[in-house]
Amino acid sequence: MRRETELFVDSIVREDRSIIDFLNGDYTFVDERLARHYGIPNIYGGRFRRVRIEDPMRRGLLGQASVLAVTSYATRTSPVLRGKWILTNILGAPPPAPPPNTPPLKENADGGKPMSVRERLEEHRRNPACAGCHATMDPLGFALENFDAVGRWRSKGEDGARIDASGVLPDGVKVEGPTSLREALLGSPDQFASTLAEKLLTFALGRGLDYND
Repeated sequence: MRRETELFVDSIVREDRSIIDFLNGDYTFVDERLARHYGIPNIYGGRFRRVRIEDPMRRGLLGQASVLAVTSYATRTSPVLRGKWILTNILGAPPPAPPPNTPPLKENADGGKPMSVRERLEEHRRNPACAGCHATMDPLGFALENFDAVGRWRSKGEDGARIDASGVLPDGVKVEGPTSLREALLGSPDQFASTLAEKLLTFALGRGLDYND
């Protein structure tokens, strides 16, 4: 998974492609094992090769298993982590740290009726201290909920119910799934460009940026 993303980023840099390809690239790099993970046919062997993406859900970084896995927990997805990742790395608007003594998200108990992640987060948001940040993060993360904790596509969640990937972003835009989320993000390309420039400059300088920069 990591190698796919390394090759994808490397191709954008070396070919001097548009940075929008990070969000909407219609190609990627897979070997047989990763192709099978994605459901891409006719790829054999351990050599990574460039392939065209036919499934619009898989375009760009948000469709890659590396990003989807690193923003999940070991046993389940996390709309919160995924939403925070998008805010921090795509939109350049990281949420504040959670307030002290914030209770963790309730996990499903053995033997009880399982609740979906959406239901548990709705319960979590009843705490006024949590509601503000979650209103920003959660809709972004829920749009990727059809991808499981290791980036496989699924139609049902851990509770057995059909995935609800809908949400309303803070600017009022309605999204439902990865494609509409990507279109919403592409609606503000300058914001992503500024975020990427800031990340690259931070890396180059080895420190955070201030107004002088």
